[in-house]
Amino acid sequence: MTIGQRVRELLPQRADYAAMRRDPKRDILAGVTVAVVALPLALAFGQASGLGAAAGLVTAVIAGFLAAIFGGSNLQVSGPTGAMTVVLLPIVAEFGAGGVLVVGLMAGAMLVLLAFAGVGTYIRYLPLPVIEGFTVGIAIVIGLQQIPAALGVEVEGSRVVLVAVSAVQEWLAAPDWAPVMIAASIAAAMLIAARVRPGLPVSLAAVALVTAIVAWSGVDVAMIGAIPTGLPAMSVPSIPWSSLSVLVVPAIAVAALAALESLLCATVADAMTVDERHNSNRELFGQGVANLAVPFFGGVPATAAIARTAVNVRSGARSRLGAITQSAVLLAVMLVAATWVAYIPLAALAGVLIATVVQMIEVSSLRAVATATRGDAIVLVVTALATVALDLVIAVVIGLAIAGILALRQVAQSAQVDELALSASSSEGDGEDLLAEHVIAYRLDGPLFFGAAHSFLLEVAETSDVSVVILRLSRVKTLDATGAAVLRDTIVSLERRGIVVLLSGIRPEHSGIFEALGVYDALGDRARVFPTTPEAIAYAREHVKALGQGG
Repeated sequence: MTIGQRVRELLPQRADYAAMRRDPKRDILAGVTVAVVALPLALAFGQASGLGAAAGLVTAVIAGFLAAIFGGSNLQVSGPTGAMTVVLLPIVAEFGAGGVLVVGLMAGAMLVLLAFAGVGTYIRYLPLPVIEGFTVGIAIVIGLQQIPAALGVEVEGSRVVLVAVSAVQEWLAAPDWAPVMIAASIAAAMLIAARVRPGLPVSLAAVALVTAIVAWSGVDVAMIGAIPTGLPAMSVPSIPWSSLSVLVVPAIAVAALAALESLLCATVADAMTVDERHNSNRELFGQGVANLAVPFFGGVPATAAIARTAVNVRSGARSRLGAITQSAVLLAVMLVAATWVAYIPLAALAGVLIATVVQMIEVSSLRAVATATRGDAIVLVVTALATVALDLVIAVVIGLAIAGILALRQVAQSAQVDELALSASSSEGDGEDLLAEHVIAYRLDGPLFFGAAHSFLLEVAETSDVSVVILRLSRVKTLDATGAAVLRDTIVSLERRGIVVLLSGIRPEHSGIFEALGVYDALGDRARVFPTTPEAIAYAREHVKALGQGG
């Protein structure tokens, strides 16, 4: 595919927007509903990122709009997310706000490059235990992040566990129940509503009610602070250029998380509908474009939001108009209601996120994965713990590595070496057992690769008291260089002991590997390779007779 063809494939298509004319009223209503849910989440995630609630709102407006226009899903809603705040906090602590903005730019460029490289199609290979463990770990981290705001204390740091412990210690020294009650009431209202009336957007109403009560009663709690009226003017982030090389690693982490979360979210959206299928590479491109634009307005790196996307789908959205409407409504809030939003207590947003964390964890799904196999349970637990203790991207890599090792172990254990009960009748003889003629045959069944080759051929290498060994290879479906090399060494070992080795049933696609790794050279004679086992048996019997051992 040429560069021009790839560009045309990634850019918006006329057919993508045909659905926007089908039922615009339904899409607009869905978009308004999503905006009601997204407003407190955007403010909360912006605050949790370390850049302030305003940054979250700006991100929801700009990233939500651009990702809807250029993305690969008709139903996806993008903006600030809890998973991204986990990655951003250490960057804010070390590099400040400017570092986050430049990381966003670099991550956006990386996402565009990933889209051009066609990486999006590989999301299907991510194991379910890794996804579930990642989700659990993210939920735990987000919950720990909310403890300082829910307790009404200020504690700085990049290690969420240590920050949470310090916050609890500080609160116990001088308990203040007002923020605790605010966070608990918001979380309880959202969780009860989710059970009684699923899909009812209770979060904004609860936050508004609590804010009004706090303002009327005069309780002294921390507020969000100033919210800008309208979008801030475009400006290049202020950061020393010398820091760019240091920020490459955080940018890779942000890009990896944005790609992972967006593609997983698109997969979830497809599963919730009948006829929707996203384009993975276009989704990466859309997220890249959004993240390239957001930093110039003071926003944070964005990704698709699973909760908001689910609300969009459940509210009846059929096209990109739903996500576009969500951004328009949030922009209207910034234009006409910024002053009111500034008085929302931080504890109220902590309550919103705590309820979101509880809803993120699907107990039934976790139980199903954890009880499937011991290996799946190990992958799930290790991924979750690594997400909390280390880094999100590192956690996914660790989970994939363990899942890969366990999968290779299972494949290796499926390999078998069977001694065949061959007789002379196999080559039109008199029916005698060939073992009595000092001939033995083995059927290699299963993969012959680096994970299984050594144990696979151990039994063959220890063969004794025979003159000829026949290796039947017709059932070897998977072969790599290690497997061919071990087979060669086995042949050399047998030949040195005076045992002639014959090969039968080699698949055509494996012949090149045998040639390159010296398997045929180890035989000493290419005539010892046969298309079928009966032909190999006939040669073996003639060889044994020539030695005077047969009969």
